[in-house]
Amino acid sequence: MLPTFVIGLREGLEAALIVSIIATFLRRNGAPLRGLWIGVGAGIGLSIAVGVALRLLEQALPQRQQEMLECVIGVIAIVFVTGMIRWMHTHARTLKGDLEQAAAAALSTGTLAAMAVMGFLAVLREGFETSVFLLATIQNATSAPAAILGALLGLAIAIGLGWGIYAGGLRLNLKVFFQVTGVFLVFVAAGLVMFALRTGHEAGWVTVGQGATVDLSGLIPNGSVRSALITGILGIPADPRVIEVLGWFAYLVPMLAMLLLPAHLRPGTTLARRLRIGGAVVAIVSAAALFLLVPLPSVEVPREAPLADGRTAVLAVTGDRATLTADSEKIELADPSDHTGTADTAWYAEGSGELPATLTAQDLLTYTGGRIPVGLNLNTAPGPYEARWTDTTRHTVLTRDDGLVDVRTSGKLVLTIESGGLTSPRTFTVDGAVLQVEETYAKDLTEKIAEADRAAHDRLLWKHWVPVALIVLAGLLLWQSLRRSGRGTEPPAVNDPGRERGQESSVEGTTHVA
Repeated sequence: MLPTFVIGLREGLEAALIVSIIATFLRRNGAPLRGLWIGVGAGIGLSIAVGVALRLLEQALPQRQQEMLECVIGVIAIVFVTGMIRWMHTHARTLKGDLEQAAAAALSTGTLAAMAVMGFLAVLREGFETSVFLLATIQNATSAPAAILGALLGLAIAIGLGWGIYAGGLRLNLKVFFQVTGVFLVFVAAGLVMFALRTGHEAGWVTVGQGATVDLSGLIPNGSVRSALITGILGIPADPRVIEVLGWFAYLVPMLAMLLLPAHLRPGTTLARRLRIGGAVVAIVSAAALFLLVPLPSVEVPREAPLADGRTAVLAVTGDRATLTADSEKIELADPSDHTGTADTAWYAEGSGELPATLTAQDLLTYTGGRIPVGLNLNTAPGPYEARWTDTTRHTVLTRDDGLVDVRTSGKLVLTIESGGLTSPRTFTVDGAVLQVEETYAKDLTEKIAEADRAAHDRLLWKHWVPVALIVLAGLLLWQSLRRSGRGTEPPAVNDPGRERGQESSVEGTTHVA
């Protein structure tokens, strides 16, 4: 409830502040406010429609597609709230002057439509951000009704404060308000980063960095006050994974530094450019070191494996052909295809090989496992028999890096015998070339491969994805340094006293719109 309350309060007050500045300017210049209120109403209606449409779309999707949509909404919400915090942080000092200048331009047209468009655009940006951010936060909340109630309360209070500012009877320290709520929303957005990465994994998009970090279930048991605070408000799960923790810190630290670093500690323009270039160099070197030095574990799978019948199977692979040998039995394999799981390739062979056209009684017992088939009397029908075979057996051999992982046999071998003293043909299912890797060996090998795959998958985060992120960061830092150095006259540093005196403050200190 608290996160959505703060979101509704801050976003609502930001929109109300913008509208009140425009309305006050129009009132001061004797202009009618009807067009402004029409635009404000249209912006609110469209913002609500966007939120409802996204919610209905999510509910209509299957579970996997819901996870995908929740991940996308979470990412959009993070982008919106980050842009909103940064925009207010950098434009707060000139907000009033910029809005009054835009209102004067719209007023010069003298049309109702111009006022409506201005009010519509003033509310739409904040309203759309609020809809998406609230939807993502409600999805991550432990109680959706409470989260919705918190949002409504925040918006109601924001509207009341906005009216008080417009009427001129309310004085509010907007600088402190936006600073405190900005810090709180940074923590909420960092929790949304973890939520987006979690739903991205459940959607099948984020597959690396899923190793466990710490178990917080003892600290935040379900249903406790601590759980409501840490999980419900800050969005930190009881079982954070590696990539989620990295994402949380990667978002939280720079955003808090942007908001809380005092002006006198911020570098000037020249030093900031040098720091950006230095940071880009460090990022590139770190990326190269991670890519070259982080190893990927692997398992050497042997080409021999014990079979359940006591024999040993030996695999030989040559190009797109392979041979599986067990004592004197040899099976030619072909049609290799990709396979997911512990094996990377599946090979196939049809049938049980060469089958005899004539069987003695002893041969027959070999195929039946030493059992005399029901209905066959060896005294009156001692053989030899004429044999007809119906063979539907299929061997599947699973391999990894040309090593033998498992052998599976499906289908059956049907034998029909006649003559040899039989008065009529006899048909029954017999044991064909059934091959199966010894169960304990197959289980141990599968677990060994799976463990190595998990470790390699986690290492991919550090070997590939973190270096990619560092390269992107280096590119952004270099782009910023080049962009700023390419300007004819660089802007003064944030802590430049001249800049502080040269700008009119519209949200700093205890103030009201007048």
